[in-house]
Amino acid sequence: MALAAQNRIGVLFATFVTLFVLAAGRTLYLGVLHAGALRKAAHTQQITEETVPAQRGTITDRNGVILATSEPAQEISATPYLVTNPLRAAQQLAPLLGRPQSQLLTELSQRSGFVYLARQVPAAQAQAVLALGIAGIQGTPTERRVYPRGALAGQLLGVLGTEGGGLSGLELSENSILRGHAGERRVVSDARGQAISVEDVHREQSGAQLTLTLDANIQQRSEAVLAAVGRVFHPKDATAIVMNPDTGAVLSMASWPALDRAHPPASSEAYEQELENRAVGFDYEPGSTFKIVTVSGALESGVITPSSTFSVPDQIQVANRTIHDAEEHPEEEMTAGDILAQSSNVGAIKIASLLGPEHFNEWVRRYGFGSPTGIDLPSQESGVVLKPSEYSGSSMGNLPIGQGEMVTPIQMAAAYSVIADGGILRPPHVVQAIDGRAQPAPRGRRIISAQTAAEVRQMLRGVLAPGGTASEVSIPGYQLAGKTGTASKIDPQTGEYSETAYVASFIGFAPANDPKLLCAVIVDEPQTGSIYGGTVAAPAFGQIMGFALPYLGIGPE
Repeated sequence: MALAAQNRIGVLFATFVTLFVLAAGRTLYLGVLHAGALRKAAHTQQITEETVPAQRGTITDRNGVILATSEPAQEISATPYLVTNPLRAAQQLAPLLGRPQSQLLTELSQRSGFVYLARQVPAAQAQAVLALGIAGIQGTPTERRVYPRGALAGQLLGVLGTEGGGLSGLELSENSILRGHAGERRVVSDARGQAISVEDVHREQSGAQLTLTLDANIQQRSEAVLAAVGRVFHPKDATAIVMNPDTGAVLSMASWPALDRAHPPASSEAYEQELENRAVGFDYEPGSTFKIVTVSGALESGVITPSSTFSVPDQIQVANRTIHDAEEHPEEEMTAGDILAQSSNVGAIKIASLLGPEHFNEWVRRYGFGSPTGIDLPSQESGVVLKPSEYSGSSMGNLPIGQGEMVTPIQMAAAYSVIADGGILRPPHVVQAIDGRAQPAPRGRRIISAQTAAEVRQMLRGVLAPGGTASEVSIPGYQLAGKTGTASKIDPQTGEYSETAYVASFIGFAPANDPKLLCAVIVDEPQTGSIYGGTVAAPAFGQIMGFALPYLGIGPE
């Protein structure tokens, strides 16, 4: 008995020693050999580093009307293998996320480790989702861009991508100013995952506020007028620019069709076209609106005066081309002012012949054609301007009347601001202030004398007078000046000028003697009703200016 008891005691003692050795070894293994790895694992389980998104800067109009701003949001995502009941989860999430239950079920049933369920979900909506407490569903703080005035100035403002960077418009060109700098936050959690300590490692810096030169009310009126043009004439698209010619400040830059951020086109090509700000990106042949370059260049060069007379038939032969006036007429004596007011192609060609190719090209370049205007917007085209060495025998028959070279609407608006502003070419601009700090207006340069500008202004009044190409347009109490354009487009299939596709335009300013406001309207391929600048674009000019002039307190002459 005593021996058996001693054996049992020995076995227990040996078992105890063995367990003690194993425990000591395990302690050595965990506490010494793998202590660093275990501390790191515990640290990562209890401490997380979170990115704190910076609030993107607000964009306002010149009067403080908010055009674009940001608000808190969440990115709702899932870890599918942690979702224990995908069907139930999909049923609960579908109405809150506004997504089909079947799609959510597919995403929650897959075996991948991560999937986005919804991006940029408004804070209140996201809170309702997370309050469901569904295992495997989580939210990440972010922000969403909102445009309180809807589609207003959509192409100019632009859009953001899913990662929060600008894709077009001011959201792209001013992205570095608007985006701010994200912060970093350290969160300590307990064993149940509840936060017990939050520390800001680096505070986020909000983006700068942009104040634009735009006026929301003039912008809205411009877009409404273009929408009416769209309903009546069914063009491909249209654009309107309203500027202060004294400073180059853009008060409105409207496009039709409007940008619909909520329902973008399915194809990427159609979406890119909808995003395009055609005021700066549309290359077109300007037609008769370009004649101010020909006439003002000849005036400034001293080869004509406003009263210089020309014998003008209804057609002229230039090399191998016969060029006609818009309407057949007998040969008649016309002054330079008559030629501009009645938009005589033959007369403009005769004036250009006094300049010659080299001097004519110098005036085209002096007005800034062939180069960007310098406006603070992205995706600006430069147009296409030929060198004199590239001229054909008939070039001096088509270039002086606005054929054979390409321009953009903003280039034409800037050119007409030279006439309106007494001979100064100023770069247009849309940013007025950054974080309340006024931005200096770009410096202009004189390209013609004040006298020449005044003479051309007087000539352009004739366009809206009886016998002019826009004689039906008027605003009671105001003297208007401007020029119509009707330009045939090149048919890409034939390489020849089309007989059905035209660009109708009108560019003008008021009051004519001391211009304070300029407006350009360009309508691409009107399909019904009319094709002419005087009947398609000029009335739109009158409607926009008829609102903007009294609205801005610019009184009648």
